[in-house]
Order: sequence, then C-alpha cells, then structure tokens
Amino acid sequence: MNHSHPWRTALSRFSPFASGWSTVDPGEQGSAGPLAALGLATSWLNSPPLTAEALHGRVVLVDFCTYTCVNWLRTLPYRRAWTEKYGRYGLAVIGVHTPEFDFEHDLGNVQRAVDELEIDHPVAIDNDYAIWTSFENHYWPALYFVDVLGTVRHHHFGEGEYEQSELMIQGLLAEAGATGFDPEPVQVDAIGVEAAAGWDDLWSPENYLGYERAENFASPNGTVLGTVHDYVTPSDLALNHWALAGDWSIDRRAVLLNRANGTITYRFHARDVNIVLAPSIGRVPFQVRIDGRPPTGAHGADVDADGNGLLDRPRLYQLIRQSGRITDRTFEIVFHQAGVQAYAFTFG
Repeated sequence: MNHSHPWRTALSRFSPFASGWSTVDPGEQGSAGPLAALGLATSWLNSPPLTAEALHGRVVLVDFCTYTCVNWLRTLPYRRAWTEKYGRYGLAVIGVHTPEFDFEHDLGNVQRAVDELEIDHPVAIDNDYAIWTSFENHYWPALYFVDVLGTVRHHHFGEGEYEQSELMIQGLLAEAGATGFDPEPVQVDAIGVEAAAGWDDLWSPENYLGYERAENFASPNGTVLGTVHDYVTPSDLALNHWALAGDWSIDRRAVLLNRANGTITYRFHARDVNIVLAPSIGRVPFQVRIDGRPPTGAHGADVDADGNGLLDRPRLYQLIRQSGRITDRTFEIVFHQAGVQAYAFTFG
C-alpha cells in the first residue's frame, strides 16, 4: 500500500501541515526591529537580559521552543553544534521558551530542562507570549535568522533543512565580514529522544488527550465531561485510535487519573512512542506493554526492558523505541497510583 507522508514536513505543534522556508520582507518589521521584542521576556536563563542594542553587530538565530515538544527536541543537537562552531565568529543563538502546557510556565521546570538538555545559549522566558506575538510566530520549532542590522532575513518552521539553515548562518556571517570558519556542515550524533524520527515508518501523528484537541478517542460512550468516569478499553482499536480504562477525568488540556491502575491504550505505527506526562503529587510508577507483553529490546529511554518506569516530574517520556520492521502495534501504559496528568502522545 502506498502512503503519503503528511507528518514528514509538518513537525510543528500548532500546524501539522505547514513547514519550510520563507523570506521576510524587511519593510514589514518596523523601525525598532524584531529583536526589540526580547525586552518583553518575563525572565532569562543562562544570561542577563539581552536587548536589540546589545546584539547589534551579531548574527542572531532566534529559536522558538517549548521543552516538551519532540519536534524541537530533535532539532536541539544542531542548535548546540551551531553555537559551538559559530559563536566565536559572531553568531548568537537565542532560545525563546514559549510554553504550551501549564507546567511549562514554571521557571523551575524550564531551568531543570535547560540543565538536563545541556543548553548553554541564552533562553528568554516568554510566558506571556509577547515575543511570540511580536514575531507573529505560530510554530514550535521555529527559527528566525537575523542579520547584524537586526533584520529578519529568513525563517524556517519545523524539523529538517539543517544544511540549508547552516548555509544561511554562514552567508550572514560572511556578509558581516567573518572569515575562517569551516564551510563543511556540522555532523551530529543524536541519541535518545533527540534522534531523528524514522520517517519512512511514521504513520501515527501527534495526538492530544484533553477534550479540546483530542482525536480518535475510542472508549465506549466517548468523553464524559464535568465528572469522573470509569472508562473501559474496547476489544479492538483501529490504527491511531486510543482509549482509557479506569477512573479518569477528561479536562480541556489533559486526562487526569483519579484512582490507581488506570490505563491508556493506543494503536500506533511508528518506531517511537512518547508521551507528555505530569504528576499531580509525588512520584508515580508505571508499566508499559506492547501487544500485551513487556517491551524488552523495544523499550524507550524512560523505561527498562520489563516496561517499568517512574513519572517523577513534568516532561516528555520516551517509552518505546523499536528496531527492525515496523508494523501496527498496540501500546499500553498502566499507572500504579492516582495523580497522573497525561497531555499528548507523539511518535517518531
């Protein structure tokens, strides 16, 4: 069977069918320049507050991110490599963390993610979406390439196009008079959740679990709003359909587990299975199964071969990473205590 790849060029949280390059008309940017919006950050990590004036004369790469976004996480090895390679020649990589989920507004959570992900470049905290709005941005991840005069020359949305992005960086640096950098593109050895997706086998799109944006929910009677409900999983799930079992509440942005041993089941076709989770209180052990059995060699970075894992903080968890031939399979995760908030599945 022939398939198209609607997610291969998508790779953004807000628009699953938009990605790519665009040239920006400098006349649309206003006299103050787009970097003036950095003054609207609510806080900064890895740097004192940066201004357009302080960055004048440098090529700036503005990177819109949110720390649970798998599409952005898979681009992160290139951000690190470009910072290391071109920082001495005048490149400044500036992360703009604009949160998607409620817990991503917490500065402590973002600081911990920045530390664990070994991000050394400055990160502006954009909790009010003020910088996002000033750039008229709509995507995670999004790159804006700003020349030494403060003009956005190009932008790119989504994953991929890494060599083209690096050529743009080199061109802007050369335009500014920088010389001596190696023109060969960087090589990265990405591991874990940062490794590129297995595009040829990726037939499961991202899916949210809260009622506002959930698709293909298959538990009998559908979503029961405004109250707790004892859900069950049907005997068969179609591809990319999912179900709950146990005592859950379905909120606008997440599903909330009210009693121990609640289950989420998902029929998928992809190499990787990831899920965004947050504990309401304490630490919650869980167990993952694939086609009713422990994942063994197909376990992700956040579970062992028996499928055991621990939800200890709000973040993205990699639960399955397969090798070899990829087929339709059924994923289950069982939480052994109440107090779980599950937000979104992503695949790779």
